[in-house]
Amino acid sequence: MPIFRLSQQLVFPDPQSADRYGLLAVGGDLSAERILLAYRLGIFPWYSPGDPILWWSPDPRCILLPADVYVSRRLARTWRKQRFRVTTNSAFEDVIRSCAETRLEKGEATWLVPDMQAAYLKLHRLGYAHSVEVWQENRLIGGLYGIALRPFFFGESMFHRETDASKIALAAVARWLAGQDFLCIDCQLSNDHLLRMGAQNVPRKEFLADLRREFGLLDADLPEGRRVRLPDRLETI
Repeated sequence: MPIFRLSQQLVFPDPQSADRYGLLAVGGDLSAERILLAYRLGIFPWYSPGDPILWWSPDPRCILLPADVYVSRRLARTWRKQRFRVTTNSAFEDVIRSCAETRLEKGEATWLVPDMQAAYLKLHRLGYAHSVEVWQENRLIGGLYGIALRPFFFGESMFHRETDASKIALAAVARWLAGQDFLCIDCQLSNDHLLRMGAQNVPRKEFLADLRREFGLLDADLPEGRRVRLPDRLETI
């Protein structure tokens, strides 16, 4: 299948046209309008340092139903024992930077190049990108960030500096999202960590159908009515 080259016009090809790895298009920009349009279409940016901007829509798609997040007894004991504190949007820059740094520290590549970090920071300031922070006293030990466009939370990345800290962040925000009638957390690509917490792989066409049903006909305008306000602090898991 061909890989599409984007112009400055705010349009994307049909995500069903992605190649077998999920790669759909190259180019364009990281403007807030383009990124939010991409998410509503089931597309996300993901590229390595030195590469052009790449846009993906994998098949299958990994999702997590907020009410189905699995909290093991061990994880619940860890929460009770350590007395972690979970906040939202109190340290967005630190969270996204830590997501990149912890991967590099483990010798892994990261897609969170400076331009990507700047783009999501702008989305945070616009009220679309959110962070969840896990604290042990005054030390940031884990967290995650993503885009919330009601009724979807598009998870981007997470990190931990203490065992189970990222799981606690995910479980805490999932509990809140379930109470707000969010349909799903988009995890993009599956891994063992997510699958153990209840994530599932669904056909891309099903995921795209859910997006179309909720968002309808799209334009490139910012979806103001879809913004979400998270509480400053999340309840225990």
